[in-house]
Amino acid sequence: MTFGNLNRRTVLGGLAGAGAVGALGISPKRANAANKGGAFRIGVGDFSTSDTIAPTVAETRFTTYLSFQVRNCLVEVGPGGVIVPELAESWGASADLKTWTFKIRNGVEFHNGKPLVAADVVYSLNLHRGDDTTSAIKSVMAAVSDIKATSDHEVVVTLDSANAGFPSILAYFQTQIVQDGDKNFDAGMGTGGYILESFEPGIRSKVKRNPNYWKADRAHFDTVELIAIKDASARTSAITTGEIDAMNFVDTKTAKLIARNPKVKVIRTPGKSHYAYCVRTDTAPFTNPDVRLALKYAIDRQDYLDKILSGFGTLGNDQPINAAYEYFNPNIPQREYDPDRAKSLMAKAGMSGETIKLHVADTPFSGATDGAVLFREHAAKAGINLEVVREPDHGYWSNVWANKPFFASRWSGRINEDLMFSTAYSKDALTTGWNETFWDNDAFNKILIAARSEVDDDKRRALYWECQTLINEEGGMIAPAFADFVDAAAANVEHGDLSSDWDLDGGRASERWWFS
Repeated sequence: MTFGNLNRRTVLGGLAGAGAVGALGISPKRANAANKGGAFRIGVGDFSTSDTIAPTVAETRFTTYLSFQVRNCLVEVGPGGVIVPELAESWGASADLKTWTFKIRNGVEFHNGKPLVAADVVYSLNLHRGDDTTSAIKSVMAAVSDIKATSDHEVVVTLDSANAGFPSILAYFQTQIVQDGDKNFDAGMGTGGYILESFEPGIRSKVKRNPNYWKADRAHFDTVELIAIKDASARTSAITTGEIDAMNFVDTKTAKLIARNPKVKVIRTPGKSHYAYCVRTDTAPFTNPDVRLALKYAIDRQDYLDKILSGFGTLGNDQPINAAYEYFNPNIPQREYDPDRAKSLMAKAGMSGETIKLHVADTPFSGATDGAVLFREHAAKAGINLEVVREPDHGYWSNVWANKPFFASRWSGRINEDLMFSTAYSKDALTTGWNETFWDNDAFNKILIAARSEVDDDKRRALYWECQTLINEEGGMIAPAFADFVDAAAANVEHGDLSSDWDLDGGRASERWWFS
């Protein structure tokens, strides 16, 4: 058994190949130049009045950011997608990749002074296991057969089958470590760089610096406030007038204009985020693969990228993996706009002249509604009548997403291919509610299990390539574009190299950034 950051290609399986990152008009500084102090205010565009930082169900950007402020994971995703130790100072695997041993960092304390021990890790990871869990990563953790503490600072995880990329899963924000037995999750008890002072779901939160934080070179601000601001224009106004110091989800239509303001900088990070219009493959007429394929040929992706994202992204290809992933399949032909083929497929399905309702709001991503209207114009040239149904932003995730037969969606990607596929496309994900297209493909499910267990890198790549091809050809996602993460910050906000797995530096801007 070996310990440390094992071979990245065989174990990390993650974010290799991520695109370049940077901020317009500023060169990143190294973290050792960071200043301490100040009140950092972030305008957040994705939140809910039902938000919670319970590890099993936290899902909005607001709860992601807040969770990272107060808690840590065993593993952290750093710049370039490389995973590094966090609460686990090292890890190693048995030869068959079924038994993983994690050495838990000594000297770490929770906010109440209790030392971190292995029992806290066992309790936290078990929150995502069992029939009754509501965890979004239930399908991934289902492969775990046992978790036990072998000492106060060692945890052994046993898997039913080999998984070379298992440590990457433990960098996912929902695997953050809480105190053994803690059920009052919204109190925010954790080992993180900040201590929770207040949390008003759907409104704001405030944290103060943890004076005993175990990372001496992180958590630079005295306080951090998250402020819920749904409207992109309102967030833009707030940052240009100095009411906030950073914001996510910059409207790409105004990004270049904002960048001209000397008091504000736009931070563009190519990553894995993809915009999509999804169909439920278990609901007519989308049970018919010809209808699904027709819709994929009925959208002009370049026009969509130019008009909806203002070029801040790359073309999508109806599957969730792009060049930011290590095992991206470059051999899948880019699907082109082909209204004649779309029309033929609809006729073959007996759907000529039928009206199809597309349910949207701008909650999944800024421009989702305008994008749907543009999609309708493209589809009309194929004789497909799309009716764009504008839904309320409030309650979109609970009432529309994965509930209506055809709806707008957004995924920010996952740490590696296995987690992306397992979370959103696997048979197991049908039980968690995260398989939004309700796609259940026997061949895909078998190949995914084989890929997860394959030690040989070339064979594993070939299996993940096949997974991507199946989703592209048969899945229920129409993905016109991969979107860059486009954030904005005040000119006096500094940062080091950026992580590309989430917006705002992997969701960790509060911990990694500082004022000049």
